[in-house]
Amino acid sequence: MKFKHLFTPIQIRGLSMRNRVVLPAMGTKMPTEERYCTQQIIDYHVARAKGGNGMNMVEVCSVHQPSAAKGFLSIAEDRYIPALKKLTEAVHAAGGKIGVQLYQGGLAVGAGDPEVQVLMPDPLPALNIPAVSIETIHEVVDCFGEAARRAVEAGFDCVEFHCAHNYMPHSFLSPAFNHRDDEYGGPFENRARFPLACIRAIRENIPEDMPLFMRIGAHDDYVENGLSIDDVVAFCKLAGEAGVDVLDISRGNFMTSALKYEVPSIDTAPGFNVENAGYIRRHTGMLTMAVGRINTPALAEKSLEDGHADLIGIGRAQLADPEFCNKAREGNDERIVRCIACNQGCFDGFVDPSFPNITCLRNPALGREVEYTLQPAKESNKVLIAGGGMAGLEAAITLKKRGHWPIVAEASDVLGGQFLLAGVAPRKQEMTEAARWMAKEAEHLGIEIRRNTPVTEDLIDQIRPDVVIIAIGAEPIQLNLPGVDQSHVIDSHRLLAGEAEVDGRVVIIGGGLVGLEVAEYLSDKSDNITVVEMLDEVAKDMGRIRKINVMEHLAKDGVKLFTKTSCVEIKEKHVVVKTENGLDEIPADHVIMAVGAASRSSDAIQNACEMRKIPYYTIGDAVQARRVLNATAEAAAIARAI
Repeated sequence: MKFKHLFTPIQIRGLSMRNRVVLPAMGTKMPTEERYCTQQIIDYHVARAKGGNGMNMVEVCSVHQPSAAKGFLSIAEDRYIPALKKLTEAVHAAGGKIGVQLYQGGLAVGAGDPEVQVLMPDPLPALNIPAVSIETIHEVVDCFGEAARRAVEAGFDCVEFHCAHNYMPHSFLSPAFNHRDDEYGGPFENRARFPLACIRAIRENIPEDMPLFMRIGAHDDYVENGLSIDDVVAFCKLAGEAGVDVLDISRGNFMTSALKYEVPSIDTAPGFNVENAGYIRRHTGMLTMAVGRINTPALAEKSLEDGHADLIGIGRAQLADPEFCNKAREGNDERIVRCIACNQGCFDGFVDPSFPNITCLRNPALGREVEYTLQPAKESNKVLIAGGGMAGLEAAITLKKRGHWPIVAEASDVLGGQFLLAGVAPRKQEMTEAARWMAKEAEHLGIEIRRNTPVTEDLIDQIRPDVVIIAIGAEPIQLNLPGVDQSHVIDSHRLLAGEAEVDGRVVIIGGGLVGLEVAEYLSDKSDNITVVEMLDEVAKDMGRIRKINVMEHLAKDGVKLFTKTSCVEIKEKHVVVKTENGLDEIPADHVIMAVGAASRSSDAIQNACEMRKIPYYTIGDAVQARRVLNATAEAAAIARAI
């Protein structure tokens, strides 16, 4: 077997797992407002169980009803058991195992539900939050025990105690967040008192043969006087004595920039936390689970082979491809749709109220597993797709799998569109790889692809399609500025495509995602880079976690950022800008235009289709320049509707 360690069974107390892969607990926004499990959650978990996953861990499940935020799962009352039992039975019927993550969310619960109790070791006067009382601490301990009892009744195979990410147990354990002067604060043994009591309460309420997992951060990041990895080792030893069997080694907290380690973006290296899991494994002698951007079976296999872990948490990689395990086990790992940690659907979609649930750039069927099951076409249509970017390729691949005859006509000589350029920016090579994978997958499926072929009336007459999909994307916006046509003024697309070289003093017009990534791209070519943004802040179109990383790198590189500043004229050696204080000049040897993109005109294609009475659909940036997430979602929907 190609990945023999990954697909070796493991026995933990009475739990038999068919392999070492765990789908870790991840928020989905799929529970009801009243905290019940839904059919949508069941379908989501069943798809990963059928995909060969070893065990699914259900997302955070509240144990204490007064502090249980709406829209998240709860197991704090008996009324939640029947729906959760329906979930466990469905996963078991699909051949999988399933656990539930028990948590009390501390400060996190107040972010989305102002009506719930926020329980923290210290008072937060600015938020009018008092320190949690000793009586409530005892109440929460009892609630963990009762929740564990309900988990057994609901049919879960194991439970996980959440002691990380600034939730209440972690906040008590860490000296960075716990400054109490009673028996629950101060020395290590006092700070450990509450989480250890929770563990004992859980252990007392589950069968002897049921495993108890614990999620814990390897150490504290971005805080003063936080937990070191040796502090964590010391606590894990005590947790083991109290009944914990497996250590799920995470990292990060939501109160600081350490959030970037909780849901690591493409900026963070795959497997960045694996060695921490290995250190804790060696120094505790306990079973550990490594997590943190483990997005290939090869990386998972090596982590096991090197002795860093006994289990591997593969989360977002199984969001991107629910068949991850089956493909890896069968030796088809090159066909895995790889997560690239863009964070657009799984994290940005989670915190964005306009998203009904999480989704995935690479898997638009996430959260719609049953609805989006591919159905054979009732009749095969010849579909001409104008554009071989991510939207066009997504549509073509889906259409082909359904039995249609897609023909991709790409005006340039390469497939992948602007996603190829996106991968040129620092730390984003995986985006280029994803675009190339899509092109390779289309070719593997035998899709007809015509490069250097713009869609014209003549081409439409030659092909005579039944349907046309317009996915011709967007192009850089050209500002009508004095001096914009000078030779030292370059648009960002040309620069990233390698069609121009710059050095010396560089001024970038536009402080959105593209402008800041251009600044990073140029940081090793110039030590004098200035970004000019007319809005009140830069990176307004960038996801929260990506923004943390990019802003840190810009600060390190010494890039100057000007907001509320607009360019009014470009001269040979400087740029004239307007600020709140009037006109000013910024020296510049080169000026990069990065003010965004606008849809390419598709009027000619649309008119040709209308004249010939050919139905057509416009998708992606051809409608409006947006994230790739929108483009692939629209492509998936149209390709299923034809």
